[in-house]
Amino acid sequence: MQTSIAILCAGGPAPGINTVISTIAKVFLKDGYQVFGIHDGYKNLFNGKAEVVDIDFHYADRIFPRGGSTLRMSRYKPTVEEFSADFFIENNVKLLVTIGGDDTASSSNRLTKWLESQNINIQNIHVPKTIDNDIPLPDLMPTFGFNSAKDEGVRIGNTIYEDSRTSSTWFVISSMGRSAGHLAFEIGASCHYPVIIIPEMFDKSKVTLNKIVDLIISSMVKRKINNVDHGVAIVSEGVFHILDDEEIRNCGITFTFDAHGHPELGNVSKAHIINVLLQKKLKELGIDIKSRPVELGYELRCCRPVAFDLTLCTVLGMGVKKLFEQGYKGCIVSTTRMAEIMPIFMKDIEDETGKIPPRLVDINSEFARMVLSDLHVLNENDYEKASAFLSDPAAFDFFKIMNWEYVPSAVLRPIED
Repeated sequence: MQTSIAILCAGGPAPGINTVISTIAKVFLKDGYQVFGIHDGYKNLFNGKAEVVDIDFHYADRIFPRGGSTLRMSRYKPTVEEFSADFFIENNVKLLVTIGGDDTASSSNRLTKWLESQNINIQNIHVPKTIDNDIPLPDLMPTFGFNSAKDEGVRIGNTIYEDSRTSSTWFVISSMGRSAGHLAFEIGASCHYPVIIIPEMFDKSKVTLNKIVDLIISSMVKRKINNVDHGVAIVSEGVFHILDDEEIRNCGITFTFDAHGHPELGNVSKAHIINVLLQKKLKELGIDIKSRPVELGYELRCCRPVAFDLTLCTVLGMGVKKLFEQGYKGCIVSTTRMAEIMPIFMKDIEDETGKIPPRLVDINSEFARMVLSDLHVLNENDYEKASAFLSDPAAFDFFKIMNWEYVPSAVLRPIED
């Protein structure tokens, strides 16, 4: 029987998945392997119902530059009790390649350990994927898909800003990024947005919906006193994931709730929530500013990969072959900016619960400090002019809200403990 490898994708899509699949298939086909693509992630891999694609060169060559995933994806997380080696044995599979985020990597890690306990020699190599850029890769390498999603986000974001200027309207964008604010931060910086709000910024201040609204109003009034009647605020959806459940429940928006009583945030537009609360507060303050919500999310996940990700995903696909030939298993394939391939083992990056902690935006980096220092927001020097619109300008001082020190003509810095 011909020796084979199998590839599956799990979680949500990210630009570059097809590039990874295509590259892996080509480099293994060249050496005489059969390449199987498995639909629906782990969902049917162990129950005998797996839907499989036999990937040949022409299939692989056709999908290389496309967005989305040629293999249907699933967020299904198998339990150890479900594991079975039947598919691997019946198809003479010597390598399982999983493409996904931290949950997929964790399932892959458990499967590797189970196969070893059954004395079954199948290598497993994971390719890390997420547009959130929150996997702690070496050399500060971005996760594949991030740069393509950012590029598409900037394209849309610039159009929104142009609409803002043309129509003298503000827009409130909520951007994907559940654990970390990389996407919102870099889209906002690239589009020269006057205010950016990400979860990492709340290192000295507890996040509340009222503070998020007040930070946006801080920028609106700052621009008003500078005779600028338009703008865009971008907020990472991650701020909702660090809000208290009670805060969300009591915000006046109707939610559905999961089996554990938590608000199902995926069912609502975060931009809509913020904009409704923003318009309510503006009316209370007697400030006439129009604003509209924009949810920036699913538009980014299946766009075509940009050149950076085409190259990165090609390197990672080739890296899978290199690590396989070196006998590695139960690892993540990674690369440096010099295209040096290296394995990362889960045990080296997981926390005490077995999860991979997210890589967050370093708000003390020079890049972040420069961007944050250039936001168009109220500071103590603006109080006199701002009093034309606000009875208490200090309550909307961006730096006081964040508990950050404001240093005139210099880069802001968080207040030290």
